[in-house]
Amino acid sequence: MKSTRRTFLTGVGAATIAATVIGRAEAEAAPSSNQRANACAKLRRDAANAGLQATPQNLQHPKNQDENLYPNKLGNYSKGLPHNDDGTVVLSAYNALLQAINSGSPADFDAIPLGGTTGLTNPQSGLAFDLQGPDAHALVQPPAPAFASRAQAAEISENYWMALLRDIPYSQYATNPIANAAAADLTLYGADLNAPKSSGAVTTATLFRGLTPGDRLGPYLSQFFYQDCNFGANKIEQKITTTVPGVDYMTDFATWLAVQRGVAQPSNTFDPVPRYMRNGRDIGQWVHIDVLFQAYFHAFLILAGAGAPFDDGNPYNGNPSQIGFGTFGGPHIATLLCEVSTRALKAVWYQKWFVHRRLRPEVMAERVDRTLFHGAGYPVNAEVLNSFSDSNRLGGFMPAGNALLPMAFPEGSPTHPAYGAGHATVAGACVTILKAWFKETTGLVDIGLDPVQPTDDGLSLVPYTGSDAGDLTVGGELNKVAANVALGRNTAGVHWRSDANESLKLGEQIAIGILKEQRACYNEVFNGFSLTRFDGTTISV
Repeated sequence: MKSTRRTFLTGVGAATIAATVIGRAEAEAAPSSNQRANACAKLRRDAANAGLQATPQNLQHPKNQDENLYPNKLGNYSKGLPHNDDGTVVLSAYNALLQAINSGSPADFDAIPLGGTTGLTNPQSGLAFDLQGPDAHALVQPPAPAFASRAQAAEISENYWMALLRDIPYSQYATNPIANAAAADLTLYGADLNAPKSSGAVTTATLFRGLTPGDRLGPYLSQFFYQDCNFGANKIEQKITTTVPGVDYMTDFATWLAVQRGVAQPSNTFDPVPRYMRNGRDIGQWVHIDVLFQAYFHAFLILAGAGAPFDDGNPYNGNPSQIGFGTFGGPHIATLLCEVSTRALKAVWYQKWFVHRRLRPEVMAERVDRTLFHGAGYPVNAEVLNSFSDSNRLGGFMPAGNALLPMAFPEGSPTHPAYGAGHATVAGACVTILKAWFKETTGLVDIGLDPVQPTDDGLSLVPYTGSDAGDLTVGGELNKVAANVALGRNTAGVHWRSDANESLKLGEQIAIGILKEQRACYNEVFNGFSLTRFDGTTISV
């Protein structure tokens, strides 16, 4: 058809009308888009305000007074800095560390002098912010036991016994003379051992175990270190590469001093035969090089593979038309384990560097050694000194004239303060997520996870036939895997009992805070998860 001016104008008019209609439609759609953005912004503001209101205006972080009490800083962390020939830190270097901590200036952190080639591990992460969950500085840990306290004596004694028993299979503790001596010795410390409370006499059945519900049932190590584990189509081998027995490190003063100064050490010596973990050396090596959330991701894979039931609060339980996936399903929990882990690290790194600066056990042992055998006169609690003078206690089992702590790693502890513990905080956070997600009271045997334990050589697994085999539950074994990882660091010599106990609780606080904030983000009708805290109380999140 031949175009005319009229038809052209009509076409233009139609196009104009169409454009106007589309424009109006877009204009009407825009508020919907803005409405979502505004709702999102309000959600974040509400969470931030709730965090602000929950944080006291004059929040105090209590700590022991060791740093002020001892001018030579003998009771505080100083590894990696220059050290004097007597093993104490060069004060100008320690003051440079304090200057950086007090100013927060990256330039001041760069200016901290080192004693060797090993750098300090990431102190500035304690100053990082997160956009979800409680702020790292809003969480409080109680003071660590003081240098001269009986609690500190109890904890270093436990570290010595752990080192002495490093190569003894857990299954042999009942008949092993060192294990029996350890249980008797640690019983003498009573409530001072477990910070804050001991649960009765220590026996060979409870030696080096955690205190959480379920932790003292079944084999020492959790079933999540032994049961079949599949990562998608890949089967994960639960045997590990461990280190050779009988080889410990830092047992002479010259090596100890070099390590404190940050001088690099030779590598460990490895066993060529893969084994299932069966003793302290094995779990020590496992926690030496584990991936941050590895134990708990394995636990998730095992539970998911066994079809373990979800917590009763999961909104997709019995749903008539849907299953969970990105929310309340497998991918959700798998990624949440990763999410809480770095938040846990930032929170505990603040406690380590900016609050407590607690010395490592390897340094406390040196203070014991210098006091006992070299006339240093340090204010070490008399109880551990008495133990070394008694042939029925540490004096009958440690090498004569040497109280240095035999270390499982050539480099000893890492280059950051002891309290709180990174492994334990991550364990507390991740296990709290798993206890929220899965029905804790589920018996392992009810989902086809028949308990097993390793042979003493670690080459195979055999059924666990103890009288409590049927009592192992999902929640109890999750508590146990957290304690195994936390206390495994103690067995290696790099952490204290109270580091583990209190840091599990710190991680728990972080995970609960994140779960609470995320609850407001879901579209599903969700009334919250229930879980059992490490102290045995229950909470709905």
